[in-house]
Amino acid sequence: MLVRRILSILGVVLLSACGPFAKLEKSTNWEELYNGANKYYQEGEYNKAIILYEKVLPVIKGSEKAEMAEYNYADCHFKTKRYIESGGYFNTFYKTYSRSVLAEEALFMHAYSLYLDAPDYNLDQQSSKEAVTAIQQFVTRFPASASYERAMDMLKDLESRFEQKAYSEATMYYRLKDGLFPGDFYRACIINFQNFAKDYPESKHNEELAYKLVEVSYAYAKNSAYDKKGERLADALKFASNFYRKFPASGYLGEVKKLEEQTKEEAIAHEKVKKEVAERKAAEEAVSSGEKEINNQN
Repeated sequence: MLVRRILSILGVVLLSACGPFAKLEKSTNWEELYNGANKYYQEGEYNKAIILYEKVLPVIKGSEKAEMAEYNYADCHFKTKRYIESGGYFNTFYKTYSRSVLAEEALFMHAYSLYLDAPDYNLDQQSSKEAVTAIQQFVTRFPASASYERAMDMLKDLESRFEQKAYSEATMYYRLKDGLFPGDFYRACIINFQNFAKDYPESKHNEELAYKLVEVSYAYAKNSAYDKKGERLADALKFASNFYRKFPASGYLGEVKKLEEQTKEEAIAHEKVKKEVAERKAAEEAVSSGEKEINNQN
């Protein structure tokens, strides 16, 4: 049974090797190769079409047949989900045939290929940024295109991935604040929460992060060294004030008010310590000055 299956597979391989495609692949007749490539492309045999286009394209380069062959070659890669390659070939086509009736479609397909290759938000977004650049190039070059709305939807989707990536990173620092070195992560939270609000002013996450900004800035100030504490407590109160202004009907208001009261109490206590330190320092300086005067008299 096993031998029969192996012989059957070998038979299929041998028939394929002697089939029309194998014969065509060995041909040196460029017209035959060109027509064969187009035939396989039309029939959806994209891998075979790619092989034949690669043999014939260097020969027909610069001829009137090259334009359609190069477009089809790029599309073969797209149809087989080789998006990085198809994006590159469509871009090359656009640059080479910028006046072609296919130029608009090629530039869109360049952007669309990169968009489809863009990763989920939790992965590195460098290729997504390249896709954004390509989409922006398309909508700028062809603002009246029938594909304009599709391109804008792609752009919105990619921007939402950047937003989700930034939110994920910001909340990661928030989770790490309870570790061994909270000071570093408090500071990272404060910076990232503020940057997020600047970069994504319309984000649904801003209310939550604004509340967390008040929370971590209070904790950061409370645990700060004496000479930094006053300034950081003032920052925490400023963040609370900003929260009330931006989110007057927030569900976090009760928590923010509680944090604000704790911050004010901490600030009062710090001012008391600051006054005591100043008075003690002044007394020490007075004693030191008196001792110097007595020494000078002696």
